[in-house]
Amino acid sequence: MSPKAVLAPVLVQVLLTFCLLLWTGRKRFAAARDGQVELKDISLGERTWPAPVQQVSNAFANQFELPVLFYVLTGLALATAKADALFVGLAWLFVATRIVHAGIYATTNMVIRRFQAFLAGALVLMAMWLIFGAKILLA
Repeated sequence: MSPKAVLAPVLVQVLLTFCLLLWTGRKRFAAARDGQVELKDISLGERTWPAPVQQVSNAFANQFELPVLFYVLTGLALATAKADALFVGLAWLFVATRIVHAGIYATTNMVIRRFQAFLAGALVLMAMWLIFGAKILLA
């Protein structure tokens, strides 16, 4: 696969992360401006933000957990020329689950639905790693 095809889902994942960063900032500034929090209460990162602010913030922070393994895998797949159509398809599926997960987390925060989206993404990523590992070790 071309680097463009392999990197497209990565770029969408990065875009999701930056969108959540901006959304978090907007929600935090609004909460502080409206007096929902005192700056002294949040100066050390305590989680005293109102729930809607914390939801978006948590969705942003979550982009530095499971997606890190996705980024590493994509780099390795590119470097070893093991990224094929299956890899790209699974990468898009993983990113789609991350978008759904973030959307649920930042809005309704229905825990069971959020977990289902997380689990789906985790299973897709595990499959990607297993396939990659098999290609490397069995080739």
